[in-house]
Amino acid sequence: MAYLQYLPALSQPFGREDANFSQGWTAFYWAWWISWSPFVGMFIARVSRGRTVREFLIAVLLIPSVVSVIWMTALGGTAVDQLVAVGFEGVRDAALELKLFVMLGELPLTAITSFVGIILVIVFFITSSDSGSLVIDAITAGGKVDAPKPQRVFWAIIEAMIAIALITGGGLVALQAMAVSTGLPFTIVLLVSCIAVVKGLLSEHRLITTGSAEKVKKPAVT
Repeated sequence: MAYLQYLPALSQPFGREDANFSQGWTAFYWAWWISWSPFVGMFIARVSRGRTVREFLIAVLLIPSVVSVIWMTALGGTAVDQLVAVGFEGVRDAALELKLFVMLGELPLTAITSFVGIILVIVFFITSSDSGSLVIDAITAGGKVDAPKPQRVFWAIIEAMIAIALITGGGLVALQAMAVSTGLPFTIVLLVSCIAVVKGLLSEHRLITTGSAEKVKKPAVT
């Protein structure tokens, strides 16, 4: 209940003394989502072929959002409870990439939960790289979905090398800067895509409505 009570106010950038929320967190994730949208969008479109719009919205928007809320509520609430109720400041002071494991270190079955966390991180990076290389491979192959496998491996290696170079050269800050710089141009593309999707759905709705009306008017064959 406390999460639902304070979330609306805390999620707003207005009336806050800390500028990091509006200038750091939101800007970074805004650019992160947009920069990933071309790859994730094409990948989801490919695996969702043949599904209805309702099935697509449930599987892509509703279910992941619910899982994310449950995940953030459980783990984030636990970290806050460790700080407020217990006075443990390790999660707050830990590096960003270690916060999860520092929090799990204060819970029972630390070895098991930390191992599961590592597996989840590995699966996330592997699936992200695989989907990204799949989409880039399809784009460079002119839309072909059966491009040679060595070409896909090549793009996966290039992605890994770019990521290693950014992290080695500037750490997470360089990666964030890259996401922001690539996310801004795609904003225009996304806006145009949103308009195209709305027009396409309206056009399809009109065709379905017109077709249904013609079937009703058409006399039955005796």
